[in-house]
Amino acid sequence: MLYVGLTDDPQRRREEHGNPKDWQQTGPFPQEAAAHEWERQQIRLPGRRGWPRGSGWRFGYWYTITLDTRQ
Repeated sequence: MLYVGLTDDPQRRREEHGNPKDWQQTGPFPQEAAAHEWERQQIRLPGRRGWPRGSGWRFGYWYTITLDTRQ
């Protein structure tokens, strides 16, 4: 299962999630609306989850949920 989210500070969010080994990110997005549309599309895909309207919107990120990560 992948966790998907948005943030303005990818490094801080990565640390808050427990520094997942497979952390990946995209962005920066040009507009907030584009970022939220990306997030909605990602969360709708099978095997993905997230918490819409997280902390910021400039960068999208995703990682595999494990016992060592925090969502």
